[in-house]
Amino acid sequence: MSTTPPGAARGLDEYRPELRPQVLLSDALLQGAATVHLIKDTSGGSSFKVGPKEHFLIARMDGSRSLTEIGEEYAREYGRRLDGARWQQILRMLGTRGLLAGAPSPAPTSTSTSTSTSTSTSTSTPAAASAASAAPVAPAAGRGLLRGSIRLVADADATTERLHRAVGFLLSPGRLVPLLALVLAMETVVAVRMGELLDVTVELFTNPVLLVGTATLLWFSTALHELAHGVVARHHGGTVAEIGLRWRLPVVIMYCTVDNYLYLGSRWQRIQTAAAGAVMNLLFLLPFCALWLFAPLGAATHDALGALLLLGSVQALAMLVPLPPLDGYRIASQLCGATELAASTLVYLRLAARRDPAAADYPRRARTAYRAYGLGAVLALAAVLAAVVAVAHHLLPT
Repeated sequence: MSTTPPGAARGLDEYRPELRPQVLLSDALLQGAATVHLIKDTSGGSSFKVGPKEHFLIARMDGSRSLTEIGEEYAREYGRRLDGARWQQILRMLGTRGLLAGAPSPAPTSTSTSTSTSTSTSTSTPAAASAASAAPVAPAAGRGLLRGSIRLVADADATTERLHRAVGFLLSPGRLVPLLALVLAMETVVAVRMGELLDVTVELFTNPVLLVGTATLLWFSTALHELAHGVVARHHGGTVAEIGLRWRLPVVIMYCTVDNYLYLGSRWQRIQTAAAGAVMNLLFLLPFCALWLFAPLGAATHDALGALLLLGSVQALAMLVPLPPLDGYRIASQLCGATELAASTLVYLRLAARRDPAAADYPRRARTAYRAYGLGAVLALAAVLAAVVAVAHHLLPT
């Protein structure tokens, strides 16, 4: 059976191709020296990459333009026209993948992609687009005694929508800015009283009851962290594919998979979604900070709350370190406008260190992004190392 969309073979010039509503297109992203766009079929879960020229064509397939009109726009932009054979090739590729309205839908898969999308090699010309193959979707994780995962809700997106209706009002600037100001004040107190908090944290590990209580609160904070990603994504029009538990014994954590993170409307929305978890961790600590500062508590409880503040702050801030697979890495990737940022940075810096002529072939935007990320990652690691040394110096006898 032919996979060319109905009407494409007859009256090709006047054919008005239209992408299915389930097809999502990303912004332009750096990958190495190239610029790519991600395309995702949310109904099947497959995704792949195309170059700027292919994206130029595909993004205009909204049912309102004929191939002649799209071709004229392409010719004005790139100075060349596509012949009928080339159009057939492009349409056949899109039809085979089930991306065009009227083409057979691909068989749905049992899993969806997460916030980091795995894709195939990008194409650089419309002719090559037909040869690109969608990246295979990873099989669902098995469930075993030592490692596995399990869904907690049947409809994660509906659950997230209900959560958004309940707490979404907090995302308005008028409410969020004062909360962030309180978080900044809290972290200032933590920094000023760091020595005291380190001492009570060490003492916490000698009290099993309070240690279990603190660990339970921290685990609950990680659950809220994951849900916050989903709620903020939903606020910006995203969808949540799964909410569940994942275990690698003895560690058991909650997870929340944002199905179309890379396809949210703007870079700022994606940054907000990535940062939401760490912000939620810090907001969770605010009432405990108030109790620690102002409530008349017993010495043991007071010290346990101080330890919770320190451990919770470390937990939140650690997630913002710009290294994969942490949230800070996703934020850095969005700031740089890149996919596979760490790998691309390593390749570029190695070329630059060897004074390889290939490094000069990178566009200025790519060179700036990779240098900035490389420097930022080194500074972040240096800050972490300095913090570890400072803690060791404080705790170890002199």
